[in-house]
Amino acid sequence: MDVKELFDLTGKVAVVTGGAGGIGEVYAEALCDVGASVVIADINLEAAQSAADTLADSGFRAIAVHLDVTSAESAARMASATIAAFGGIDILINNAAVMTDLPPYGLSNMPIPDWDRVLNVNLRGPLVCTQAVIESMSARGGGRIVNGLSAGAFMPGGIYGVSKYALHGLTCNLATELGSRGINVNAIAPGLVDNDSAYVSLPKDSPVRDMLGAQIPGKTSGPPADLIGTMLLLCSPAGDWINGQTISVDGGWIMRF
Repeated sequence: MDVKELFDLTGKVAVVTGGAGGIGEVYAEALCDVGASVVIADINLEAAQSAADTLADSGFRAIAVHLDVTSAESAARMASATIAAFGGIDILINNAAVMTDLPPYGLSNMPIPDWDRVLNVNLRGPLVCTQAVIESMSARGGGRIVNGLSAGAFMPGGIYGVSKYALHGLTCNLATELGSRGINVNAIAPGLVDNDSAYVSLPKDSPVRDMLGAQIPGKTSGPPADLIGTMLLLCSPAGDWINGQTISVDGGWIMRF
């Protein structure tokens, strides 16, 4: 295979949940850049439409679809709309997550409705969306699913960390179940990301951010664009042999022996 073909996604169709902003929007543009048609699926349809229009104005194939990741019915409608627009689904990026509006409690005193709200989006959401796209991916000979984790999954990180660690487990289990159908399931666990949503949960000038950065042996933080290479690896022919893995992109913060 020509090296240039390793990351070529011409003719592929990708769905990015939570694609109207932040990391999801960066992923959507990168997927378009390498030839994919992209569906920006977000609970905020107006923002999703704006992002899709920006891509379309640049000559890319992109549409917006409303998606509530906690609803199987909404996920099914998303899949149907994607198939109607582009003929099928090859790639799913499970990026949508509760990150900035987390319950202000420890686990020992957290009201169960708050627990359910976070887990419904951060864990149930990727499962629901995966279930919605499996048949289309199988019909097209396989596909790629990439789940958005966090370095916080691998340390005591409250409800957010618990939800992301559970998603790590879901990634491994889905990879085991779907690998024989040609569907690879992997995850990306970013470290300290430099963007607005990350700064809400951990401000740029926070001494805690400085303390965490001091524990990282390599690059301490980076913008969402620094995640593009790993995402494209997992979605492209270059990643055919990668399945059931969580790849940390964090300067060496988390090392799993």
